[in-house]
Amino acid sequence: MDYRFRGETQVLDAAARASASGSFVELADGITHYELAGPAQGQPVVLVHGFSVPYYIWDPTFAALAEAGFRVLRYDLFGRGYSGRPEAMYNQDLFDRQLLDLLSSLVIEKPVNLVGLSMGGLVVINFADRHPALARKLCLVDPAGFPLRKPFYAGLIRAPFLGELMLDRLGDRLLVQSDFYRPARFPGFADRYRPQMKYIGFKRALLSTIRNMELEGGEGAYRRVGRQKQPVLLIWGREDGTIPFPTSERVKAAIPHLEFQAIDEAGHLPHYEQPQVVNPLLVRFLRSG
Repeated sequence: MDYRFRGETQVLDAAARASASGSFVELADGITHYELAGPAQGQPVVLVHGFSVPYYIWDPTFAALAEAGFRVLRYDLFGRGYSGRPEAMYNQDLFDRQLLDLLSSLVIEKPVNLVGLSMGGLVVINFADRHPALARKLCLVDPAGFPLRKPFYAGLIRAPFLGELMLDRLGDRLLVQSDFYRPARFPGFADRYRPQMKYIGFKRALLSTIRNMELEGGEGAYRRVGRQKQPVLLIWGREDGTIPFPTSERVKAAIPHLEFQAIDEAGHLPHYEQPQVVNPLLVRFLRSG
């Protein structure tokens, strides 16, 4: 369905990308915006963001890992940030292909450490399930993939036209929300989110993701990864109101050998709210073994 969402007034083209930091590469499905830092010979670490906040969500983690000597890659998933908004079905196949193509384009040939936040955790789990030889270690931060209590409108938004109408009328209010435990500590966070919303294709991509990504259907992949040998670190904010803390028990049941770290006074973004706690955990985990 060709639906023009209100507020999406600009085309994401070369001129729009000219002021963006980072780099761009043309992949099979479109342009991907990415940033690579740290020593060229460092152990590669890939940071995969969540449902809609692009790669700046990793600012504290990206800097800390690069300073610790890792070769760190972060990128915008298709439909988000400054990456392309292809006319495609936004599902696991698309995001898996994007990551695989990106690693190939950047000639990252040895197994990588994968760190996934929220929906990015599901992307990471599926990538490790499909390409186990390419995944060295996994870190999951409040990951998606299991059934949750959903708001009343969750089923309605999947319906043709009704979903478009709801996202058009209510999307700005629903999307520009805080996932922090103490949002007052991050007063400018929403202002960093809004620029991506003006480019045509943003809400179409999010709506397609809701309809096609199976955000609650990842248990099988989690269990298959649980039978593999990769070390797994699970980090969860105790005050997460987006994917509630008790969901961590389901992840632990699916991957019995994982290491678990609960983060106090943190919501859905513990790495951002408590970097002084989370960064040392990540560095220690990635360096071990």
